[in-house]
Amino acid sequence: MRLETEVARLPAGGLAMHYFATGKTGDLLMPPATVPARADALWEHTCFEAFLRASAGETYYEFNFAPSHRWAAYAFGGYRHGMRPATQIGTPRMDTRSYDSCFEMHVSLELDELPHLPAGAAWRLGLSAVIEETSGRKSYWALVHPPGRPDFHHADAFALELPPVGA
Repeated sequence: MRLETEVARLPAGGLAMHYFATGKTGDLLMPPATVPARADALWEHTCFEAFLRASAGETYYEFNFAPSHRWAAYAFGGYRHGMRPATQIGTPRMDTRSYDSCFEMHVSLELDELPHLPAGAAWRLGLSAVIEETSGRKSYWALVHPPGRPDFHHADAFALELPPVGA
């Protein structure tokens, strides 16, 4: 299996991500698509994720996107501290496509209402995924893994710096 992601900051504080899983996609355990809705514990199954914070801050957000179109958004005051739903965000736009050897998920988020992500600031982004296979095997993917067990919340995982739009 191979995972790739394309990312773009959008005007007015948005973010677009396009996840690609290529290889034996028939081995992936994919829940059936449904109406987009918030749900918890999406990381227990196949799920694409993004962790985002302003470059200068400790407060960060976690976004989870399941192939079923279920999604979640959480805010944290610091490393795994103060988890609460990020209710200021609306339903993301999600589109999925499956081919013989590729699964794609495109997600667009409007983040302008999130208080700790100023549009004029640089952002730090961590990209990750939990992939569950029909055999029950799970693998954990990230742009950067800190030493030890997979920990998508770790500061080292926020490896990609996104400059402000127009910078």
